[in-house]
Amino acid sequence: MFNFTRIANDTSSHARAGVISTDHGEIHTPIFMPVGTVGSVKGVYHRDLKEDIGAEIILGNTYHLYLRPGLDILRKAGGLHKFENWDRPILTDSGGFQVFSLAPIRKLTPEGCRFASHIDGSRHTFTPENNVTTQRIIGADIVMALDECCPGDATEKYAYKSLKLTQGWLERFCAAFDASEPLYGYSQTMFPIIQGCVYPELRKMAVEHALSLDGPNRGGYAIGGLAVGEPTEEMYRMLEFTCPLLPEDKPRYLMGVGTPENILEGISRGVDMFDCVMPTRNGRNGMLFTWNGIMNMRNAKWADDLSELDPSGTSFVDHNYSKAYLRHLFVSGEMFGAMIASEHNLAFYLDLVRTAREHIIQGDFAAWKNSVVPKLRERL
Repeated sequence: MFNFTRIANDTSSHARAGVISTDHGEIHTPIFMPVGTVGSVKGVYHRDLKEDIGAEIILGNTYHLYLRPGLDILRKAGGLHKFENWDRPILTDSGGFQVFSLAPIRKLTPEGCRFASHIDGSRHTFTPENNVTTQRIIGADIVMALDECCPGDATEKYAYKSLKLTQGWLERFCAAFDASEPLYGYSQTMFPIIQGCVYPELRKMAVEHALSLDGPNRGGYAIGGLAVGEPTEEMYRMLEFTCPLLPEDKPRYLMGVGTPENILEGISRGVDMFDCVMPTRNGRNGMLFTWNGIMNMRNAKWADDLSELDPSGTSFVDHNYSKAYLRHLFVSGEMFGAMIASEHNLAFYLDLVRTAREHIIQGDFAAWKNSVVPKLRERL
């Protein structure tokens, strides 16, 4: 069963350390979750995700998995865990963001969202009810409620209309989730998503509505609609406003965020869970995140640098390959370069949150965070 236990709170910030228990294992928070959209984390073996990177939970995406491979195959396989041979926890996004960002044709109504597949143009509909069914078949340990992701630059009028749509869907999603059962012999929990754009009153309205639907199947709360076009300071302001409104005894998940600095600032404001495609997407383009700053591995400055990739890194790739070799792979167009960079970045992100957790437990997180953030921003 799903459970969250707080271990420590940082006295000089809102940072907290805890443990999430699921039927597929424990998750030590704060945690970064690698994104495995279609059932794989791009360019990384599951063996390395476990043994080298130390991932405790990964993501899947309902929209993509629903379209391909499809629900029949996933159900026949016994769910996504067995399909992709991953025996640790999985979280699935409802697919709402992808419907709104990828579908070339879409229409939102109180009933749900109608959309055309970005793959072949075929027409589909997500309702809260069939979205619950879909995520039951996928079988993630943590599932997200269907919502509309409001753009970060939306007017208050649009944001209010969007929130009311999300609230109506949430009521039906909760009812359908509570009326259904897991399919594969282990428990599932769901997180409502708090929307409201950059408007505090709307965020408060969203929290109050979600809390009114609380129950034993609500494991935590996600904060959505941030890092979608609004200034970074607005994102931090919304976190400072929203996190204190959420229950202390349940984890808080900031969706789709972000840079190493964003993650540390989110932790300091009370966030427990993060995901982002940045480590792998930027890695595939030659960008490496390190404790000393950001490296662009296509730069000529690395061409004859035969020192190890990252002396302070925790991944085996950091100590077995040189900067010059990785640059050579990128300028040669070799896929191995993207694999090395992705592995390094994910290992760094997991090292980042593990180290943050240690400092929360030690009680000096805020001072430590303030000392490392300037280095994380530097371009090497």
